Amino acid sequence: MSRILPVNLSDLLHARTVESERIEFKASWDPDSTGHQVLRTICAFANDYHRLNGGYVVIGVAEREGRAALPPRGLDGTDVEAAQRWISGRCRQIRPPYQPVVSPEVVEGRHVLVVWAPGSDVGGHRAPEGPKGSSWRYWIRLGSDTVDAERAGALTALLEQARRTPFDDSLAREAKIEDIRESKVREHLRQAGSDLLEEPEAHSIFRRMRIVGAANGYVVPRNVGLLLFSSDPCEWFRGARIEVARFADDRAGDVQDARTFKGGLAEQVRDALAYLDNLSGTLVRKNADRPEASAWQRFPGDAVREALVNAVCHRSYREDAPDPVKVNVFPDRMVIASYPGPVPGIRRRHFAADAEPPEAAPRNRRIAEFLKELRLAELRLSGIPKIFRTMEANGSPPPEFDFDEDRTYFQVTLRAHPIHAAVSALRDIAELRAIGQTEEAKRRLKAAWATNRGSAALAIEMVTLHANRGSLPDAEAVFEAFAEAADPSHTPRVGNVLAAELLRTGRTAEAGTLLDQLAASASGRDAIEAGILSRRAHLTDLARRHFEQAGGVLLDDPRGLLEYCQNKLDLARAAHRSGRRTVNRRLLEETETLLRRVLRLDAHSVRHAGAWREMARTLEWLGRPAEEVAAAHRRAIELAPREDRFRAALRDYEERAGE
Repeated sequence: MSRILPVNLSDLLHARTVESERIEFKASWDPDSTGHQVLRTICAFANDYHRLNGGYVVIGVAEREGRAALPPRGLDGTDVEAAQRWISGRCRQIRPPYQPVVSPEVVEGRHVLVVWAPGSDVGGHRAPEGPKGSSWRYWIRLGSDTVDAERAGALTALLEQARRTPFDDSLAREAKIEDIRESKVREHLRQAGSDLLEEPEAHSIFRRMRIVGAANGYVVPRNVGLLLFSSDPCEWFRGARIEVARFADDRAGDVQDARTFKGGLAEQVRDALAYLDNLSGTLVRKNADRPEASAWQRFPGDAVREALVNAVCHRSYREDAPDPVKVNVFPDRMVIASYPGPVPGIRRRHFAADAEPPEAAPRNRRIAEFLKELRLAELRLSGIPKIFRTMEANGSPPPEFDFDEDRTYFQVTLRAHPIHAAVSALRDIAELRAIGQTEEAKRRLKAAWATNRGSAALAIEMVTLHANRGSLPDAEAVFEAFAEAADPSHTPRVGNVLAAELLRTGRTAEAGTLLDQLAASASGRDAIEAGILSRRAHLTDLARRHFEQAGGVLLDDPRGLLEYCQNKLDLARAAHRSGRRTVNRRLLEETETLLRRVLRLDAHSVRHAGAWREMARTLEWLGRPAEEVAAAHRRAIELAPREDRFRAALRDYEERAGE
C-alpha cells in the first residue's frame, strides 16, 4: 500500500476530485517515445500555466474518451523500476531543476506508476523536446494537451507569472511548523480516503502534502497549511472566517441571529453549511392529481454549497483583504459576498447559465484542491453551471452574480423558492397584524408582492387588501399581474377570490365573465370553489361545468358535493319548466345518488342536515311516498334542531301534502 499520494487513487483514476485535463494516461512504458512525452508533460504541470496546481501522469493505464480504461494494462516489475529511474534521471535535465513525486501503485492486481507533478514554486521550467540534442522548450498545458508555450503565444505570460507564487502556496515565514495541527491533517486524509494516512511521521505527511516548505534552512508552513489545518487561521489572515447574519426582513439592523464560523477553512464551510441547511428547510406539498408529494427547499443545499465554497476558494486572504466571507439571509433571498471581486479576465457575461468561462488563473490554486478532495468543491468550471441547474431543478429563480467596476467585492444572490418566500412573508404579516402594526404589515405585504408576483397566497392578500379599501380596479390589476407571472394552473385560486369580491359588491356580470374565463384552467378544489361562486351568480350551467371539471376530488368534498347537488336541483327545475321530463328525471335520480354519498362522508351535522333537506326536496319531486319525504325533513331537524329553516321546510311540505 502506497503512503505517498495525498489523494485517493480510485478518485484520481475516475477524475472525481481532479479534473480530467490534469490527468494524462499512458498505456505502456517506452523510454524512447513515452518517456519524452512524460517528461514534457511533467514540465508543463510544473509550470502550472493556469494555476491549477499541476497534475498527474498515470503509466500503465490506457485512456478511453478522456477517462481511465479499467482494468489497467499494467506494467511488469522491470518496467516500473526502469520508468522510475528514467523519470528521476531525466527530470534533472529540467531547468530550473524540478522533481515530481513518483509513486508505484497496484490497481486491480496490476502494477502502475503514478507521477504527481504539483505546480512549482519557481516556475518558468524548460525541458528538451525529444532525445539528446533536441531544443529546449517551455511546456504548458492547454486543456488536455501539452504544448510549447512560445508557439502557443503564451511565453511572455508564463514568464511573468513565474515571478509570482500564488498566495496560498507561499511560505508563512512568521509561523512555525507546530502551528499546523497533525490531528486536523490526519482527519483530512481520512475523509479524503488517502493511504498517506498510514504514514506514522507527521512532518513526512506535511512535506508530501506540500503544506510546508523550506525557508532559510528552516521548515515553515505554507499559507494553505495554516488556512486548512491550523486552530485559528485568523491569527495570520484577518478575514479567514465566515459570518452569517439572519434578518427578519429588509429593515436595516433588524438582525434575528448572527454567527461566526472559524477554524480551518473546511471546518468553516461544513459548519456554516449545516447552519444554513437548518435555515433553509424543506416544504412538502401533497398533490391532488398524483400520489407523489412535491418538495422544495427554501435555498437548495447544492446551490448554497457551491456559492459558499466559491467565495472561500476565490477570495483574497492577504493583509489588504481583512473582510470575512459574509452570508446575509433574508426571508426572500440569501446573499453570499466575498472580497475582492473576480480576477482579471472574468467578465459579467461569464456568469450566464450557458456561458463559457475563460481560462483565467484562479487567485488560490491550492485551497480548491483540498476542498475537492473532501467533495466540498466541484471540479473546475463546473460550480457556476451547477448553481444554475440546482436552482432550476428546485423551482427557484435563477442565481444572480454581481461585482462592482473596481472589483472590490463579488456576491451571489440566491432567491428563495417562491412558496417559501411567500410563507415567510405571510408569517411576518400575521405577526405584525397581531401586535397592531397594520401599516407595517401592509408595507411588508406590498414589498413581498413586488418581488414575488407569481405567489398565489400573496396575490390573494393583495386582492383582499384592495377590496377592503373599496379599490376593486387595483384588485383586478393585481390579478392580471399574477396571471401574467404565475403558472396558468394557479390562476383560478386567485381568480376565485376576486370573483367573490365582485359578487360581494354587486358586480355580478363582471364576476360571471371572470368565472367563465377560469373554466378553461380550473380543476380540483379551485374548480369546486368556482362552481360555488357561479351558483351565487345564478349561472347554473357554468357552475355545472366547474363542478364536473373538479373530477374525483368533488366526490370526497361534502361541501362541494352538496352544492353540486343543489345546482343539479336548479337544473332539474329548469328542465321541468321547459317540458324536458326525461332530463328532469335523470337529474333528480343523479342528485339522490350523490346526496346519499354526502351523507356517508365525514361532515358537520349542519351540513348533513342540509343534505337531508335537499334529499326531501329530491324525493318529493321524484314522487316518492309522503312518509319517505317527511322522514327526510325530520332527519334534517334532528341533526340541526336550532335551524328554524328546516322546521319551516317540513311545515311547507305538510301543507302541500295536505292539500
